[in-house]
Amino acid sequence: MTRLFSPVVLVSLFLSLSSAICSATVENAADCVAVGTLISSCTEFVNYGYPDPVPGSSCCDAMTVLGTYSDSSDKRRWLCNCFIDLISVYNSNATAISTLSGFCGIVLGFTIDPNTDCNFEEGKGQDFGCGSN
Repeated sequence: MTRLFSPVVLVSLFLSLSSAICSATVENAADCVAVGTLISSCTEFVNYGYPDPVPGSSCCDAMTVLGTYSDSSDKRRWLCNCFIDLISVYNSNATAISTLSGFCGIVLGFTIDPNTDCNFEEGKGQDFGCGSN
């Protein structure tokens, strides 16, 4: 299996994402370039529905990096909004985007779904409310 990202590139993306998330506030929550860059390693699956991402693949490595930043409500909210933005841009691929964390075995602390309300949190470590809130 070939990897789209070398460990050096992943470290660079990790550091970029770290900087972006650490400075994330309500005012700059739309700045999701680092998340989009990481998710780009999942392009084949998102665009074509195959091959399924598996732990150890570049796609799942990217999801793992994202998962390391879902340790607080503010960071989960920020990531959630980034995923919702990605889904709104790539609407025809919403199902593929929403299944990435599950395929990779990554818990983000929210449901990746077009109906997720990223501003409502039921409880620490639980999913953000979906649609019917």
